[in-house]
Order: sequence, then C-alpha cells, then structure tokens
Amino acid sequence: MYSQDRRQMRQPFIDAWNKACTHRPMTALEIKISDLIQAHPEYHRLLENPEQALARDWPPEHGETNPFLHLGFHLSIREMVDIDQPAGFKQAYARLCQKTGDALKAEHLIMDCLSEALWRSQRDNTPPDSAALLDCLNTTLANIGR
Repeated sequence: MYSQDRRQMRQPFIDAWNKACTHRPMTALEIKISDLIQAHPEYHRLLENPEQALARDWPPEHGETNPFLHLGFHLSIREMVDIDQPAGFKQAYARLCQKTGDALKAEHLIMDCLSEALWRSQRDNTPPDSAALLDCLNTTLANIGR
C-alpha cells in the first residue's frame, strides 16, 4: 500500500468506507479499514466527501491529525500484532489492551511509541529500533494508572 502519490494512498480508505456505507462486497483489507473508520466517527463526514478528503492537507503546525495517517497507523499496528513483529509486540499489545480495557485506546498509546521510533529512524537514517519500540511500550504500560 506504499506510494508517493497521496491520492493513491488515500483512495483505499475512501473506497472501503463507500463500500461499507452502500453494503457492497469488500475485501479483507477493506473490512479492516471500514471497521477502523466505523470506530472513528469524527472522520465519517470527511470520507463521505472524497474530493475534499483527497485534496486536503493537515500540516502538523496547525495541530490537526491527518485522518489517513491516523488510520494507517491503526492498520500498521494491527498488522504488527498479527505477525508479532517485532517479536514481543503482540504480547505488549495484549497487555496494553487489557490494562486500558479498549483496543483503540491501546492503539492510540502505541501510536506515540511507533511515531517516536519512526521519527528516530528517519532522523538517524537507520532501520526502526525494535528494542526501543518495545521499551517504550513497556514504559507506557508501567505508567498507565499512575
């Protein structure tokens, strides 16, 4: 699903939501995407206006979250869980889900760690540090409820 063309990257989200809303058959990936969108009602109106969704920018300096990036992080996290990559990620995810009582809340916490790992990787021009990611997840787990 990687591309330099942002319209091409956003289109699967729009298509999946459209298919879900119109009760058309979906692929397994489209079902995963539509389930995530269903859990994020704040994005429904945007995704129902494809031209706006495809054209809009969400610059970080404006303090808005890019919904496509956000949903993409959810998909990535779920894929990482499915394949337990890095090793131990699935267990950390399960512990965070149990402690928060909600998979989406756990994934939102994981996004902070994953964002940090990806930022460091880009900054240092190195592969993401799996050990640092898992350490961040364990620290997050330890800090819940403090």
